[in-house]
Amino acid sequence: MTSDRRAIPGATQEVASWISGLDYGALPARTREVVRLAILDTAGCGIYGYNTPWAKILLKWARAGGVKGEARVWGEAKPTLRPADAALVNGTASHAFELDDYHNAKLHPGAVVIPAALAVAEKCNAPGERLVTAVAAGYEVMIRSSLALNPSAARLRGWHLTGVCGPFGAAAACAVLMGLDAEQTAWALGLAGTQGAGLWAFNADGTMSKRLHAGKAAHSGVLATELAALGFSGPTKIYEFEDGGVLRAFSDASDPAPLTSELGATYHLDSTSVKPYSCCGSTHAYIDAALELRRRLGSPWDARRRVRVGLSTVVDVQCGFPYAPSTALNAQMSLRYVIAAALTDGQVLPSQFGEARLADPALTALAAKLDLVKDPGLDRLYPEHFAGWVAAERNGEWVRVDVLDPTGSPAAPVDAQGIAAKFRGLNPHLPADAIARAAAAIEQRPAREFLSLLVPSGAERVAIA
Repeated sequence: MTSDRRAIPGATQEVASWISGLDYGALPARTREVVRLAILDTAGCGIYGYNTPWAKILLKWARAGGVKGEARVWGEAKPTLRPADAALVNGTASHAFELDDYHNAKLHPGAVVIPAALAVAEKCNAPGERLVTAVAAGYEVMIRSSLALNPSAARLRGWHLTGVCGPFGAAAACAVLMGLDAEQTAWALGLAGTQGAGLWAFNADGTMSKRLHAGKAAHSGVLATELAALGFSGPTKIYEFEDGGVLRAFSDASDPAPLTSELGATYHLDSTSVKPYSCCGSTHAYIDAALELRRRLGSPWDARRRVRVGLSTVVDVQCGFPYAPSTALNAQMSLRYVIAAALTDGQVLPSQFGEARLADPALTALAAKLDLVKDPGLDRLYPEHFAGWVAAERNGEWVRVDVLDPTGSPAAPVDAQGIAAKFRGLNPHLPADAIARAAAAIEQRPAREFLSLLVPSGAERVAIA
């Protein structure tokens, strides 16, 4: 019997009720389109990321548990894993090379929600419309969870919000697919939230743990939902409870209002950003600015020029560290490195993060020479706007480029053709017509058929160094 205490309305139960009652017909047309593009973009990132060393390690671990033909590794012809383990592997692969989408709530929803949703949808053979509904629920809950924590405040305490809030999003998506009722969904949210974690310590030495956070969050969401469906209860006040609720535990500046304000009327997921560059989203405005400076001042870039860069406090803490050749992740998180790469190479793509490029003496020297300065004006903009500026000296005068919102953000969006081109560029072994058919199938066919369209025919995927 449900206790009186559990029946008291609160943020967790309001969110759970919304998830359990969400219907495809309630989604605005724009939201459906954003979700379709997100599914295709994330699948492209995941298939590419499959060949990274960290994704291969996770797959080896998952397969050690034996074959369970319920969900597949993306790009493979047959399902061989449990849904939770498939979500773990595909989530890690999607986040494997800093190509997956991001939101200004300072997290990566696609690499968590979509691997979890597709794994469960494949097991259930869910129709495409149900998959889109589930992904919409997952994105929205994950983003709102971070907004309620106050993303900048939580980030400055050292939390990686993809790992902290991701289990909520994955559980929400899986609850829709599994048809959980409101109470079961509240349990799933509680079980998901108690697994939330993710520490920024990976920046100390550029290790693989950041890649794991997305996959583990996806795994946790699937596990939470499967347990709730079996009757395993979870805390139904996981957000708001004072002693150990997520809001109090992870942030000193949290506010529950964003969890439920205009829930079902306003979709924050519509403002998700697509990555054109293979690095931290907080650096993308700077890359845009550097590329524009290169266009204005000419190439090849004159490394003797003085260059200044304006930083907000969070970006300084997160990405402003001195650059020294190390791992790909170290460079992908380094503002100095990506600006130097943009100025020198005119692009910041996976090829900029090979071992030889990371250790290039001229590139390393340019990264070290950049003058990074604090700009309080950027603090007032961030994280609502991932803004930044870069300035370079020419003939004794400074030429400065300010970018309020980077390429790939809602203010400068990447459209469906751009996402398809990105998919093809990352995965040339897949025929262009197969990618087009998969894009058209997302809503029109069951999840199994969508995934089957993304299987290469006799092509070997090239390992990423």
